[in-house]
Amino acid sequence: MNTLYNKRILLGLTGSIAAYKSAELTRRLKDLGANVRVCMTHSAMQFITPLTLQALSGHPVHTDLLDTTAEAAMGHIEIARWADLILVAPSSADFLARLSNGRADDLLSAICLASYSPVAVAPAMNQGMWENKATQDNIKTLLERDIHLIGPDHGSQACGEVGAGRMFQPEQIIEHIMPLFSTGYLSGRQIIITAGPTREPIDPVRYISNRSSGKMGFAIAEAAVEAGAKVTLVSGPTQLSSPDNVKRIDVETACQMHQAVLDNMQDCDLFIATAAVSDYRPGLQAVNKIKKHDDELQIKLVKTPDILSSVASLPDAPFTVGFAAETENVLDYARSKLQHKKLNMIIANQVGPSQGFDQDENELDIIWQDGHIHLDLNSKKTLARDLMKIIAEKINAIDTTQNTRLKTR
Repeated sequence: MNTLYNKRILLGLTGSIAAYKSAELTRRLKDLGANVRVCMTHSAMQFITPLTLQALSGHPVHTDLLDTTAEAAMGHIEIARWADLILVAPSSADFLARLSNGRADDLLSAICLASYSPVAVAPAMNQGMWENKATQDNIKTLLERDIHLIGPDHGSQACGEVGAGRMFQPEQIIEHIMPLFSTGYLSGRQIIITAGPTREPIDPVRYISNRSSGKMGFAIAEAAVEAGAKVTLVSGPTQLSSPDNVKRIDVETACQMHQAVLDNMQDCDLFIATAAVSDYRPGLQAVNKIKKHDDELQIKLVKTPDILSSVASLPDAPFTVGFAAETENVLDYARSKLQHKKLNMIIANQVGPSQGFDQDENELDIIWQDGHIHLDLNSKKTLARDLMKIIAEKINAIDTTQNTRLKTR
């Protein structure tokens, strides 16, 4: 399974003759659908030009710690938040030492230090440098910090010596990073996720809707696939492309979403309702476009079906997770919703003109009956992965307690 599609990978290059392999690595990552940005140290530029990597990645190459074109000249923070994975290939002995010691006086090491995303290194150096105790101590430290080590290989080296220290080939590196996006937390689970807004027609050209973009729901669907789940995504109108290996059902109204969810509920282990469903719809939809005649127009609104309550009240309900997007009293409203809808978990977030809706970043409060976790501001993709891990822990704890799967099939 290709787990790299639509992933944001920052490829870092350090000073090594193996940098020539990074051109092919960039091309192969792009072929697999990854969005690749490149960061080069100044020593790396002695072996391969930034222009080559720019042409292959389709983006300008990052080289300077203080970027005057970036917001607040803090380009390393922007890139660190952008990346789903930081892959340093080749990674020289010097860079491994800098990373081990927490240095941040060049762009690439600063990005690694500032990032919350996984970091993988593919070492490339002389066999003597690799076997040196200082390098091995640095590797041990990095492994203890959950840095992923890819290689090195054994063989003849550019210096004429033979031994360990060769950087893996691009296809080998890709084989090693693919599992980083496949966690297995929810292997075999059946999950239904709702996402996006709904549209409730007033007449043939007008409707009631909201500002939801669907980004959070789509990120959760992608993270669920990475976790090994079989995912059905019921989406309102959005401009987003479907994640790989997801069954997508497009709907428009709250009633259509309600029906689509119930129609696919068989064998569902987990239901996550991220969609911003309209609470009300026009009682009557005009057959023709309503013309502007009077100073006022009254439209009677009626409640739409409560999808979340419908699922939570099923006789054999799945683990049910709701979302509460609030403009005030976020935690209080979320806890109230958790209780009266009898949910297993609720995810609360503050929304407003520049927060929550249609943004690439967010912060979340995850609340269940006797617990609460706050996830700091981060990309929605990173939040989705963290969320899926937390949900998986709760579901697996239920299975352990009951010594069974959520559903008996």
